[in-house]
Parts: sequence; C-alpha cells; structure tokens
Amino acid sequence: MRTFISTLLLFLLTISSQAMAVEVNLMTTDQLKEQLGTHNLIVLDVRSGRDWNSSTMKIVGAVREKPGTVATWATNYNPDQTIVLYCA
Repeated sequence: MRTFISTLLLFLLTISSQAMAVEVNLMTTDQLKEQLGTHNLIVLDVRSGRDWNSSTMKIVGAVREKPGTVATWATNYNPDQTIVLYCA
C-alpha cells in the first residue's frame, strides 16, 4: 500500500509539473496599448482585493478576477484569444 501511495504521489507531481511548464509570453505596455480595444484581447486584473480596491489606476475594459480562484474562472475564457493577466 505504501508503494502504491508513493507511486501515485510521484505520478501526480509529474503531471502537475508538466502542466506548469507551459510557456508564457510576456507583453510590454506598448504592445498592450496597441491591442487594447480589439476583440481578440482579454485583460484580466488579478490583483489581490486590497491592492485592487486601493488602486486608482485600472485598465479600462479589464475584467477583475480573484487570483486565488483561478480554477473556477480559467475555463471561462477562450484560449484562442490573447489573455493578459496583470497584477501591478
């Protein structure tokens, strides 16, 4: 039983590390400005509640999503679109 649990744990760690190995492209502010307002761009503001609430600077059209609940909202967006997450 102990071997089975160890094997299962190793399997799950391998799968999760492969899922986390997805390449993420970075975008400059100038590149973002060029794409703002296009139908292919989704901007997600994932700042923590306190940071988001106290900020006077927000990207117009950005959707606020809670960073700790990615699993509940991640599938709501079309992966064929450019999805930008920002937290600063």
